[in-house]
Amino acid sequence: MIERFDIPLALECGEVLPSFEVEYTTYGTLSPTRDNVIWVCHALTADSRVAEWWPHTVEGGRFLDPTKWFVICANFLLSPYGSTSPVSVNPATGKPWRGDFPQVTVRDMVAAHSALARRLGIESVELLIGSSIGGFQTMEWAIAEPCFAKRIALIATCVRSSAWAIAFNESQRMAIEADGTFGEDSPTAGAAGMAAARSIALLSYRGAAAYNTTQTDPEREKLGHYRATTYQQHQGDKLRRRFDAHCYYRLTQAVDSHDIARGRGGNEAEVLRSIRAKALVVAITSDILFPPEDHKVMVDNIPDVTYRLIESPFGHDGFLVEYEQLDAIIKEFMSLPR
Repeated sequence: MIERFDIPLALECGEVLPSFEVEYTTYGTLSPTRDNVIWVCHALTADSRVAEWWPHTVEGGRFLDPTKWFVICANFLLSPYGSTSPVSVNPATGKPWRGDFPQVTVRDMVAAHSALARRLGIESVELLIGSSIGGFQTMEWAIAEPCFAKRIALIATCVRSSAWAIAFNESQRMAIEADGTFGEDSPTAGAAGMAAARSIALLSYRGAAAYNTTQTDPEREKLGHYRATTYQQHQGDKLRRRFDAHCYYRLTQAVDSHDIARGRGGNEAEVLRSIRAKALVVAITSDILFPPEDHKVMVDNIPDVTYRLIESPFGHDGFLVEYEQLDAIIKEFMSLPR
């Protein structure tokens, strides 16, 4: 489903979108009192169809049980899957925005989703949940609108994009820029560069332990066609076939923009103390992108917080792989009194 907003959206960068659209998917039935809503904020290249990218979550008996909860996930700005993005038509030119699309921040994404919530008559949610950049959105929303979420779950995320994460993103953008087609008015512009960028990103998502566990060749006599080589190529090609390079480029910049203390006095501890929702913070032992120590400031400063650690060799992608552990953690959290 897509909601169109024929109102301007002022962006943090100073530019204005004259209008915007937000695509979203729902599962389950909204209760008459509208008190059974779980809002999922999706990760970087995912979409609103949670059941398709988050294995074994939107199922009976799971934490996103559609027989119990009304689950909603909205596609964020910059994604090519339905919400306004570089592949959308620029009303001023009648052509896709592509490289002319303005820079968007996580706060801008939240502003668009907040408009959707108001349009749908959702004044509050029982749980607002997100992993990675989805965690960025969850945190920003809980700070900007303290009464919107009764509970929040912040999974494999951080309060500010680190220099380490930004460096990975800049390397990805350099790979895209090195593709001579990037910037052209074409749906395939920069696709090869984006495939290379994805291979860079995967290193940060998995890390050495996961690669050495899953991609080591059993044969010792090979001189080429290594499992790790074909894995990188395959994953890059998968993204090239389903995503847009201009969207991906702007999305990495949106990730870099994340800093909850920007424009709020520069004190992240004080900002975190303003969160009124009951919070769950979940880290993953082998996550090198957002390591467990990055979560400490949340645990130390959010007033009502529960902390859990997922044991996994799969790095940042552990939130996708370790669904059994995550399911148990979130259901335990949801059973706690508010």
